[in-house]
This record gives sequence, C-alpha cells and structure tokens, in this order.
Amino acid sequence: MSCSTCSNNKKQTPKGCKSNGNCSTNGCNQRSTYNWLSNIDQITSHYSKVVELSFKNGRKSFINNNDKTPAQTGDVVVIEGRSGKDIGIVSLTGELVHYQMIRKKKQKSREGFPVIIRKANDEDLDIWQNAKEREDEIMIRSRKIALSKGLKMKISDVEMQADGKKATFYYTADDRVDFRDLIRGLSVEFNLKVEMKQIGSRQESSRLGGIGSCGRELCCSTWMADFRSVTTKSARYQQLSLNPQKLAGQCGKLKCCLNYELDQYVEQVSNFPSTKKKLFSKKEKATHFKTDVFRELMWYNVYNEEKKTSTILCLTIDDVRSIQEMNTNNSNLNTLLDYSAIMEDNPTDDYTNVVGQDDLKRFDNQFKSRKKKRKKKSKKR
Repeated sequence: MSCSTCSNNKKQTPKGCKSNGNCSTNGCNQRSTYNWLSNIDQITSHYSKVVELSFKNGRKSFINNNDKTPAQTGDVVVIEGRSGKDIGIVSLTGELVHYQMIRKKKQKSREGFPVIIRKANDEDLDIWQNAKEREDEIMIRSRKIALSKGLKMKISDVEMQADGKKATFYYTADDRVDFRDLIRGLSVEFNLKVEMKQIGSRQESSRLGGIGSCGRELCCSTWMADFRSVTTKSARYQQLSLNPQKLAGQCGKLKCCLNYELDQYVEQVSNFPSTKKKLFSKKEKATHFKTDVFRELMWYNVYNEEKKTSTILCLTIDDVRSIQEMNTNNSNLNTLLDYSAIMEDNPTDDYTNVVGQDDLKRFDNQFKSRKKKRKKKSKKR
C-alpha cells in the first residue's frame, strides 16, 4: 500500500508510511502525476497561481495560490475552505496543472477554488493528526447509529477536516436514502458539522483498496484516476465466457481490465469475415460458433441434411472468404469438408526438471536406504 522506506516525519503524515498512498515521498503517492514540464520555464498566466493538492485516499483538488506561497511537490499547506481550514499535500505544480484542469474540465471554475493560507506548522500537524485518529472510531459508531434508524445504507469511509470541525461521510446505497434525521444524530453525537456523500461501488473499492484476482493491488486504488464504462461487449470481443463470477471484480461490477486490450481485439476482429453469414454446399449448411483471434481460425458446425449428421470444421479466414464469395455467386460446392484447416500439434519440450523440484518423492529412496542401514546395525548389536 506504500513504499517500504519512508523518510517522512511522523508528524507530517498522521499514519507515517502506512497512509495508503498519502505520503509526500515520490514512491508513496501512487496516484501522483509525473511533472514532465518541470525543467521548462513556467509560462506566465493566471493558471500559474493554481496548484494541485492530494487528500485522503487519493482525492485531489485544485487550489488557488494567490499569495504565491513557495510550494513545491510534497509540501504540506493549510487551505481555507467553506467550513473551516483543511490541510493537503502538494501533488503537482507548474504549467502541467493547466493541462490537468483542461482534462478534468475545471479551467472555467477557477474562482471557486479554495485559497492557500500558509505552509503547515507543527501545531497544525498535531491537530490534523488528532483528527485523523478519530476517523475509525467515528465510522464504527456512525454505522451503529444508521442501523438503529433503519437506514439501508453502508458508511464505507469517514474523512475528517484538518481542524476537526467537519466530517465527510462516504456511503453506498442501492436506493435513495432520507438521511436528514441521521445528520442531526451524527452532529449531536460527535459535535461536528456533517456532510454526506454518496459514492458508487467502484469508488468504494478504490477508497478501501484490496487485492484483485491477478494477485496485484486494485488498479482503481493505485493508479487509475477516472473510471470508464465497461460493458459485456468487451468480453464478447475477447471470446470470454460470460460468467459473472469471473468477470466481476471486488466492487461487483465488470473488471476495468477488460478494456485494456479491447482496442487490439476490435482492430483484429475487423479483419475477419462476417460471422452472421452461413456457409452452404449442395448438401451441407454451416453456422459459426467460435473464433480464434490469434491464430486467425474460425470454427463452424456443419450439418449434413442428407445423412442428418453434424461435424465440427475448422477454417482459415481466407477459406471462409472464398466460400462466402462462392455462395454469393451461386456456385455450388460439393462439400465443405475439403476446406478443413490443418491443425499443427503443440510442440513438446525436450527437457524437464529444470529446477530439480518436480517430484515430491525424490528423497524417499534416500530415506529408505538409511532405514535399512540402521536396521542392519541394530541386528548386529
């Protein structure tokens, strides 16, 4: 979840190196953007006064630096929001912030950005750390309050403001929830200003993190900054079985990695002949049921109307095109089985036991010989 060697002062980050990617070191901030314009002279524009800050669980926001406080990547600064003061870590500065604002369509709302007050001192960091330590306790108690009120919602995370006067509750729910009574109860219980934000299942998994079926950390909690829609067409193009247990991630939605190689599959499949057209001969009719994109092969189920039998036929894409052209030109074929593609056998390796650990019983003979020697010695005695 973070880098193994962290030189940060514990006062600077509330949880030290175990802050789930919120450290200011280069290896810890997993969603940090590489500033490839750092060695270029900054262009004088009104966007040069804007910096990007990172908060808990990779949440980022653009901040105005009207006083031009000398802020570099990794500095902890105090900002003034609508309801008190907050603390964030500078994740990006310079002209690259302008491109990030264009990508996120934030260039027109610069006047509504919070303002940097100053760099954080030891007192600010102590208050921030105390507020962060209350988050787990507040989240557990808030879940109990929500259950007591009979609300069908799940509070997945709590983010405290740096001054300890406001708490943002992130929750997931299938239907619309009337949480007005819950807000009153939470504000009285914790003596805080409460804000509720509904997030989706993907946003919840990105905030909580976890390990995917590939054995690596979830993409949404490490490097992904935005979510693209994933449909079942991505699985169909890649010839994957529509099994929801295998295609769904920890969030319960389709895996985001289904889109990673989709463009290559779409480009390759566009070179294939149409699979909707059936192949015909004098006594046979074939329908498509499988495609091998990598080997450029297509399988057809051939039904013989005279013998009332069906066979599986493997064809190359060139043979399929030629047969389809013959069918359109009404040229009768004797049989489709003459076009069967030659399948090469899988090559076998000439070597085995590379590491010497393929057989679990490789030491049994040694142990048996030792036992026999011991028995002979005991008999002699």
